[in-house]
Amino acid sequence: MPKGDVETFHEGGAWHNRVEGNADLLNTSRTKEEAQVLGRRYAVEHKVEDIIRNLDGRIAERSTYGHDPRSIPG
Repeated sequence: MPKGDVETFHEGGAWHNRVEGNADLLNTSRTKEEAQVLGRRYAVEHKVEDIIRNLDGRIAERSTYGHDPRSIPG
């Protein structure tokens, strides 16, 4: 599997997950909720960031699992 953050996005009438910067899809889902579950599972297993986008492509949510590059207390 490629290394990198996982991105959940909508394209062509379906929701997809892919590793950022990689054209290959990890999976395709009919609903955003299903895609989010699969994307989160991948992010947790690979200790990467999970990026969820809205229909318009803007980032709606981000979660980091395992590596947080920022060292801000609190």
